[in-house]
Amino acid sequence: MFKIKTYNKISTKGLDQLPRDDYEVSSEMAHPDGIILRSYNLHDESIPETVMAIARAGAGVNNIPVDNCTQKGIVVFNTPGANANGVKELVLCALFLSSRKIIDGVSWAKSLVGKGDEVPKLVEKGKKQFAGPEIAGKTLGVIGLGAIGVGVANDAYDLGMNVIGFDPFLSVESAWGLSRNIAKAISLDDLLSKSDYLSIHAPLTDETKGMFNKERFSVMKPGIRLLNFARGGLVNNADLKEALEKEIVKCYVTDFPDEDLLKMDNVIGVPHLGASTPESEDNCAIMAARQIKNYIECGNVVNSVNFPDCEMAFTGDLRIIVMNQNIPAMVQKITGVLADRDVNISNMLNRHQEDHAYNIIDIEGNISDDALDELRNIDGVIMARTIKCK
Repeated sequence: MFKIKTYNKISTKGLDQLPRDDYEVSSEMAHPDGIILRSYNLHDESIPETVMAIARAGAGVNNIPVDNCTQKGIVVFNTPGANANGVKELVLCALFLSSRKIIDGVSWAKSLVGKGDEVPKLVEKGKKQFAGPEIAGKTLGVIGLGAIGVGVANDAYDLGMNVIGFDPFLSVESAWGLSRNIAKAISLDDLLSKSDYLSIHAPLTDETKGMFNKERFSVMKPGIRLLNFARGGLVNNADLKEALEKEIVKCYVTDFPDEDLLKMDNVIGVPHLGASTPESEDNCAIMAARQIKNYIECGNVVNSVNFPDCEMAFTGDLRIIVMNQNIPAMVQKITGVLADRDVNISNMLNRHQEDHAYNIIDIEGNISDDALDELRNIDGVIMARTIKCK
């Protein structure tokens, strides 16, 4: 029986993916085989040596010591796209909030409490200060066409907007889902200069941190409304403040408010509600549980952040999985150990991602403990284990 430790409250719909006959699931467990969590900070925890995989029911993995896990041969999964619809719907809401001064208007209307019968007349007299444009016929630029970006682009087009997309790393899967009515930007600057609204869906990396800065604001169409439901660090706050004061940016809506942003006029700070829907929590938990089950039982890796995706159907009697540093001659050394022991390989898959590689090897018959230890002792091998084919 496999043991899975949970941190945070994980949706029961997700945990139901782990059959009770094969899995013990608990928040109190000393030596788990796997961990499922949401936002719990694992950096301050000592991860047991028994752990084979960690699944984050969400996209970000800053709360997990990924590098340390990689060195120990622990696969770290996340759940990209599982909360895409929840985030997409909030972005669409932000389009309207950035245009119509709805939040300011509601707050002002609340201030009329106590005016009694005068309220209707005061409302009619004061409503003009909250006027704003419609989104139909305006141009929306979408940066990053993953699951969320594609959903935003397609739905915004259906709402009557002209939509331009930009993603130099557009995947085949995303391209299949993108409406043919979405225009393709020639360059990022081309998109910025044409957009009345801009929705950011880029990852936060060393290269993208602060990418929306003074230089980029200078290229934008004056009066642009900027929506950031990706990561707060993508926008330089100091340069944004100047752009707001000059009305280059008419309104900034973000799901990642901080102290500086909350002090600025024409900023709407949403308290990170993108994935705060019961449907998103269920979807993330289901995906996380299925990924950890697929890895523990079959050795298949899907949506890992530290090892390459590697998935193969069982074709032999026993499966060997090997993680190793991505250095020359590793496959030769691994298969050489098996050849020396007269082990016949029925199928094999090798994939690499930057500094690390992953191997699935199906063999006929069995392999001795000595041979498995020999695999583990190859210089550069991080982890090796066997899985009995079902």
